[in-house]
Amino acid sequence: MVTIKRPNMASLLDEILLETAGQGPPPSKDFYQFIITQKEVIWRWWKISVRTEFRGTPPGEIKMLHHDFLNDSKLQEQLAVVFGTRILEYTLALCQGHFDYLERLPDRLLLKILSYMSIQDIGHLSQTSKRFKKICNSEEIWKQTVLGHCNMITQDMEMLAKAMGWKNIFFKFYYKTEHEEEDKANTASP
Repeated sequence: MVTIKRPNMASLLDEILLETAGQGPPPSKDFYQFIITQKEVIWRWWKISVRTEFRGTPPGEIKMLHHDFLNDSKLQEQLAVVFGTRILEYTLALCQGHFDYLERLPDRLLLKILSYMSIQDIGHLSQTSKRFKKICNSEEIWKQTVLGHCNMITQDMEMLAKAMGWKNIFFKFYYKTEHEEEDKANTASP
């Protein structure tokens, strides 16, 4: 008997799951970096001060495994102070293995998935994150949508799309006629 090992969903993830950096809250001028990889959490800091006793202070770094971070309330509190509670909640979810796989799929695969979705669903999905807003409003998805409503794309359509954008072409020429046909069908049936 041959056993085939299928790749798990974690193989779709990049090595770095989250990386953020920023300045601490006032009056501190310290700079912080926070990284989550598939296995560990990395917290780095640089002391920024005009006071002479802090000059030459080397940067600091803490590395720990996910389960250690989940038990370190002091570092969690520090993370929340610097980056906010939303980042802390997201970090805790990542460390517990709750990954947002859909958000991390390659663009090409997401475009393929979007091709099976309704226009309304694409609109709803575009409101969930910056990445989905970018993809759902991309020229590729709207060109794909126009192509799904007509047999071929002519050179004239290409030129018009360069001037107007594929999304505008879809809503101007295809969406309206599609809904008129639906309305006629709905009024004709009892």
